[in-house]
Amino acid sequence: MATQSAPRPTPERIFTTLTAFQQTAALKAAIELELFTKIGEGADEPAAIARSANASERGVRILCDHLTIQGFLKKENGKYALTQESALFLDKRSPAYMGSLAGFLTDESSKRNFECLTEAVRKGGCTTSEGDNTRPNDEKWITFARSMAPLTAISAGFMADLAQMAEQKPCKVLDVAASHGMFGITFAKRNPNAQIVALDWPAVLQVTKENAEKAGLAARVRLLPGSVFEADLGGDYDFVLLTNILHHFDPPTVEKMLRRIHAALKPGGRAITLEFVPNEDRISPPTAAAFSLVMLAGTASGDAYTFAEYERMFRNAGFARTSLHPVPEMPQQLILAEK
Repeated sequence: MATQSAPRPTPERIFTTLTAFQQTAALKAAIELELFTKIGEGADEPAAIARSANASERGVRILCDHLTIQGFLKKENGKYALTQESALFLDKRSPAYMGSLAGFLTDESSKRNFECLTEAVRKGGCTTSEGDNTRPNDEKWITFARSMAPLTAISAGFMADLAQMAEQKPCKVLDVAASHGMFGITFAKRNPNAQIVALDWPAVLQVTKENAEKAGLAARVRLLPGSVFEADLGGDYDFVLLTNILHHFDPPTVEKMLRRIHAALKPGGRAITLEFVPNEDRISPPTAAAFSLVMLAGTASGDAYTFAEYERMFRNAGFARTSLHPVPEMPQQLILAEK
C-alpha cells in the first residue's frame, strides 16, 4: 500500500510574509477613502465608488479587487458588496465601527520601531527613546486615545460585569493610564454611585475629559495628571483598573507599580488588569503570544507575560489571590487580583 508523501515545501509563506505590508497599506487606503461606507451606501461598481470617493476608477477597481482577495469584500458580476465583518466593523455608519484603529496601529512611530527590529533583537529592546514608557510621549498616546476607543466596548463591559457594577453600590475607581477614559466611563455608566479618578499624562487627559463630557459624566470623572510611579494616587479605592499598561515594563518595574496600587486599595479592594496573556508555551494562542514581538520592537523591556508570571508579580506586590478570566470574543484576558 502506497504511503502519502508530505506536501512539497514552497516559498509561498516566505513571499506572503515579506509582502504583508501591502495588505496593511491596502486596508488603510480603503479606510481613508471610506470605500466600505460608500459600498454600504449602495455604490457597488468601480465607477460609482470612484465618484463617491473622489478617486480614479482604475485605482478603485484594483484596490477593491485586492480587498476581495483578502476577504474584506465580495465580488459578483463586476459588483462589490461588504462581507459581514466589513459591514460591522468598517462601515462608518455601524455603531461597532473600528476603522479608527488604523490611526494608531499604522502610525509612523510603530513602523519605525519595526524597521529597526534586527537591532532590537540584538539589543533586547527598542532602539529609540520611544521605548521608555515611564516618560510622556504626547503625540503617540494622544493618537492612541483618539484611535483605539472602539476596541474597548466588549472588554470594558466585561470588566464592569466582573466588578458587579450593576449592583450600583457606592465605589471609588482608579483608572490607571486612562487614555480615552472609556473603561472608567463604562463603570460610571453602569453604576451611578461610582466615582472615577482617571490617571494619565496631562495632554492625554484632555481626551479623557472630552469623552467624559460627551457621556455626561464629567462630574464623576476626576482627572489626575502624572505618572503612576510618581503621582499621589490617594487611597481607599474599591477598584484599580490596569488596562494594557503592565506589558510595557520588566517584572521589577511592574512589581514597583503594583506595590503602589496595593497601597492605594482599601482592604478587600481589587485590581482588574486587561492584558494579552500567552500560554506557558509562549506560542499560543497566536494573537496573545505574538504580542511579545510588539513589545520587543516598541519598549525597552516589556513583554507579554504568562499568567504564572503575573501571578508571581502580584503576589510579590502583596496581593492575596489572583484569578484569570477570558474576555469573550476578544484575544485578551482579565486578571483579577484581590488585596
